[in-house]
Amino acid sequence: MPTRSALRNDCPQPDSFHEMWRQLLPVGRNSASGGYRRFAWTGADADCRDWFREQARRRGLTYEVDRNGNQWAWLGDPAEGDAVVTGSHLDSVPDGGAFDGPLGVVSAFAALDELRRRGVRPAKPLGIVNFGDEEGARFGLACVGSRLTAGALTVDQAHRLTDAGGITLPQAMEAAGHDPDAIGPDPVRLGRIGAFVELHVEQGRALDLTGDRVGVASAIWPHGRWRFDFRGEANHAGTTRLADRHDPMLPYAETVLSARREAERAGAVATFGKMAVEPNGVNAVPSLVRGWLDSRACDQERLDTVVGGVERAARAYAAAHGVQLDVERESFTPVVEFDHVLRDRLARILGKDADLKVPVLGTGAGHDAGILAGRVPTAMLFVRNPTGVSHSPAEYAAEDDCVAGVLALADVLEGLAAP
Repeated sequence: MPTRSALRNDCPQPDSFHEMWRQLLPVGRNSASGGYRRFAWTGADADCRDWFREQARRRGLTYEVDRNGNQWAWLGDPAEGDAVVTGSHLDSVPDGGAFDGPLGVVSAFAALDELRRRGVRPAKPLGIVNFGDEEGARFGLACVGSRLTAGALTVDQAHRLTDAGGITLPQAMEAAGHDPDAIGPDPVRLGRIGAFVELHVEQGRALDLTGDRVGVASAIWPHGRWRFDFRGEANHAGTTRLADRHDPMLPYAETVLSARREAERAGAVATFGKMAVEPNGVNAVPSLVRGWLDSRACDQERLDTVVGGVERAARAYAAAHGVQLDVERESFTPVVEFDHVLRDRLARILGKDADLKVPVLGTGAGHDAGILAGRVPTAMLFVRNPTGVSHSPAEYAAEDDCVAGVLALADVLEGLAAP
């Protein structure tokens, strides 16, 4: 039965969580930054995938890799249907933190260990998944593995994805030993899943502010990525008069500031976190400045207001400096409402023996759970993040809170897999 300790302060310490966490912690870590560089279909990614396979082997689980490179570990036969699946991803953003993604995968194995310790015999198949390339750090598109599986990314689109070195996704997959010609929608696999629950470190401070260890997700904000190409004229930095310049860096800089103003007015978020400059010389006026806008809001109207405002300002700035501007939306995810029945069931399971109201909160971060939500009943659990920092080496969750997440996930799996 659900345990009070998952939500209170008297958490036991499952040894398996700490052991797995210590094993995974060094993989893909950059000694200079302290952050992680676990990019899709690289050596670090292969090491993470080896770790997952070994955890499945140790527990006697059936291991498989699907057509899109996602890893699965099964207790029971998924062909029976109505399976309960949990997991997350193991890849990272450039110099990201240790918790975003891996916490959900490690907790999944630890929760299964906890169920076995309790003597639970699930009446439904239980699955653990590691979705590939969730962060999109290498090929520029998030949630590639889950998008392909759900049919939200076509095979043609996937084959056109290219990294900064000009290597295509099919080339990278083939080099890593996976057949790129096999990728594509997997409706049979998704049809066997009755519920998917992803545990994730909270990427914000809502739980810290309320003093709760664990929360349930309500929805994922609509969000997207837009590329702004400012095209000017390359020239000599020392001999070209200011009045004669068509410098794309100037309207780009003004656009970055406008994004902050638009987001503040709308109560949303907007970030220019990546840029590329050509010819990228210290003594040269640029010919091209390319910047990527990431924007998210609690509803579609606010998001449209922010992005529309940024684009209008950017075009005005570009015109004032004699610079050409092209704007392209590279990706977009509409608001994702998690299955209300499943969400409410999680809250009842976790609150049953705790005389506590389980917090329900939204998030501005995208997840594999959000991609699957349109195909299978999906829910998320969040574990407290005391600083709110994420996508950074400073990302952190206390060990006791992580264990609380494991116990909460075990409670949920037990409740969902009951006869």
